[in-house]
Amino acid sequence: MTKKFIIEDEAHAALQGEYAIFEDAVVELKKRMEIPWDQKPNVCPCTSWKTCGRNYEIIEYDTSSKPWKEIDRKAVLEISSKVTKWLLK
Repeated sequence: MTKKFIIEDEAHAALQGEYAIFEDAVVELKKRMEIPWDQKPNVCPCTSWKTCGRNYEIIEYDTSSKPWKEIDRKAVLEISSKVTKWLLK
């Protein structure tokens, strides 16, 4: 089985990166945790971005078939003007 790990902003259904291993996706989100909510890539794409936020998830896919099959989904990071919260245990 071939796997990929995708970072997705669940709130905006926006893909944010593709990684070969889970740990690389976690490292990227730890970097984003240090970036302010109103700066790229954390600033939301919607017109209400000042009151909105990003809900980052890491989704594990089996890429050995088309379409890819989702194996697992983990909520990892929430970022907004009100909160920066690491969710991964």
